[in-house]
Amino acid sequence: MNNRYKIFLFLILLFGTYLLGMICGKYKIFPYGYLQAIKTRMGDKKLHPWPKEFSIIEIDKEQKAYFYQAKGSNPQPLAVVLHTWSGDYTQYYGSLAEVVLDKNWNYIHPDFRGANNKPEACGSDLVISDIDKAIDYAIAHANVDLERIYVIGCSGGGYATLCMFMKSRHRIKTFSAWVAISDLRSWYRQSLGRRNSFAEDILQSTSSSEGTLNVVEATRRSPMYQKTPVAKLEYARLKLYAGIHDGYTGSVPITQSLLFFNKVVQDLPQYQKEDLISEGEILQLLTDRYKIKDCFLGKIGHREIIFQKKVKNISIVIFEGGHEILEEYAMEDL
Repeated sequence: MNNRYKIFLFLILLFGTYLLGMICGKYKIFPYGYLQAIKTRMGDKKLHPWPKEFSIIEIDKEQKAYFYQAKGSNPQPLAVVLHTWSGDYTQYYGSLAEVVLDKNWNYIHPDFRGANNKPEACGSDLVISDIDKAIDYAIAHANVDLERIYVIGCSGGGYATLCMFMKSRHRIKTFSAWVAISDLRSWYRQSLGRRNSFAEDILQSTSSSEGTLNVVEATRRSPMYQKTPVAKLEYARLKLYAGIHDGYTGSVPITQSLLFFNKVVQDLPQYQKEDLISEGEILQLLTDRYKIKDCFLGKIGHREIIFQKKVKNISIVIFEGGHEILEEYAMEDL
């Protein structure tokens, strides 16, 4: 094979890769979610500048945030958007900033101790306090509709969203958790099996020593083992989303969402067996990565729904995709 032919093949491959990226980016289709997951792990601090309408504010000496105050005199909703596992308040991916501007909602993107690789972060009491203080700040400095406060996050932000559902002192209308972690104990083992760096993050966050997980601390920080605030579900909605290929192409298996749905439902008074996602359904979703019944269940955004279930104010949707948040749909569905 001569050099001219090699160059020609290289150019064809380069153009094909560029075209695939453009198509996936435009329609946000798989493997777009996998590419976004890479950005999520990096923190995406430099890939996108924040729109000029957003300002950096100091909530207290421990925490900064990006903040946007809605225009006009009428009270507007507040979106509390939580950064991913390895991010901080500067992270743009998953920030929903552009969608918020279109809607003219109030917005805050807090730091809550930054990346989850130290004991003061990762679902600690300090994290819950930081996010609650961020909500306090937004209410004090913007015209917030107190009946429409929304908490939303992807990946580690989904984990923080579940932590807030369990422990926040605020009256939140919707908790929207995308590809969330609910159980640090199981995710530690899942991360070991995938040979990624999240296992080491969990060890550092739980004050573990000599490479052995501090199970007590991991349990304390896991929404899966915390007391469900059942009374909160009289007015709040808990929405779980996961891409069916996550855990294969991404870092968080869908069982983290499926089993948490069951945990919350089981904590409801007088739940029925049919309200739960059965072991058979979970196994089939994991093995087939396809719909349990061969029928059209609808779409969220441009993605087909693979599985969905709703019990009172708790819902779960497994969609065609990976480790990602469908930003426009996520905001419309709050």
